[in-house]
Amino acid sequence: MTETQKRLYEQVIADHDYVVALRREFHRHPELAREEHETAARIERELDSLGLSHRRVAGTGVYAEIEGSAKPAGEKRCIVLRADIDALPVTQENDPEYKSLNPGRMHACGHDGHTASLIGAARVLQKSRALFAGKVILTWQPGEEIGYGARPIVQSGAIDEAGRSFGVHVAPNVPVGSVVLMPGPNNASVDWFRIRVHGLGAHVSTPEQGVDAAYIASQIVVAAQALVTRRTSPMDNVLIGIGKISAGTAYNVVAQEAELEGTIRVLTPELRRLTKARLEALAKQTAELFGGTAELEWSDFTSPLINDAQAAAEAQKTAAALFGEEHVIRSREPSLGGDDFAEYILRVPGVYAYVGSGNPAKPDTCVAQHNSRFDIDEDALTVAAALYACYAADYLNGAV
Repeated sequence: MTETQKRLYEQVIADHDYVVALRREFHRHPELAREEHETAARIERELDSLGLSHRRVAGTGVYAEIEGSAKPAGEKRCIVLRADIDALPVTQENDPEYKSLNPGRMHACGHDGHTASLIGAARVLQKSRALFAGKVILTWQPGEEIGYGARPIVQSGAIDEAGRSFGVHVAPNVPVGSVVLMPGPNNASVDWFRIRVHGLGAHVSTPEQGVDAAYIASQIVVAAQALVTRRTSPMDNVLIGIGKISAGTAYNVVAQEAELEGTIRVLTPELRRLTKARLEALAKQTAELFGGTAELEWSDFTSPLINDAQAAAEAQKTAAALFGEEHVIRSREPSLGGDDFAEYILRVPGVYAYVGSGNPAKPDTCVAQHNSRFDIDEDALTVAAALYACYAADYLNGAV
């Protein structure tokens, strides 16, 4: 561990109780995507206490900067750090002392921990500006759960001067104290789709006089899976999930209309384009075969999250120094869940770290994200805050 890493890490450890208290406060007061008004205001009060100027981004997001005072060894560098801040429409079923006070709202994905950890890193970096050169951009991003917040921030040009981007996410399936830093694909793209099938109504006793939209829709559901099993290599990761189907108006009427909603998840831009085109052709051609028509509506929630190889190697070096080589996981299966931090990486080369938050001695910390009993081992907050602060300093100082 370098002297700079040691000094920053010691401050993070000393600040642990403060960051835990912040995380619990955010957990008690969860807010949904694009409604994070009080969350943003609370972040701003913390920045005010540190003497940091700030501004709103993407509506309910918060942007701030910290300038190092050390002399740069070469060209001045800049890094952007990101935490997501929104909660989920989930009713909390477990009963910790910091249980959600907002009915039907819960931090069931760990964004409360990300928010608090980035505040913790900001506190340490602001107090230690003499230890690093260059600029740290801090972004608390709204709307990750609906694929909203990253693009407005990126498209505004707010992070264009950065040479690196860095984000973290807690991981209940990784032991607390360990960190996953894997180059290449980590998370899938997320595309939402709606397929509207138009048929022709008739009495069920005379189906030949109508066009059965419900039947066409059912054929699309079944055939879509063949795009995965028969049109895609078994070595590729592709998911086509259809979670909602509606059709018809009465039991004895041939359905005139049907509607499907689902999602496509893939790990590469090329396969994403191909799978979307194939599904669109399949839906339209299947409808036509049985006398109907189909139209598709798409929404691009996020691109695939592909960690930059150089950035991943840099962050691995920092993590190994902080936590030990045995606690750095450099390879694992990617997730078909999405995260719009992908949009940051597309603009600024970067890396996304999964910070272990699972502890079998605390069973709720090992349940899946989006579960109504989700929790984290709060020692993960120290790991996340230290990684935010130390990787930023290491990159700005040219130490990685």
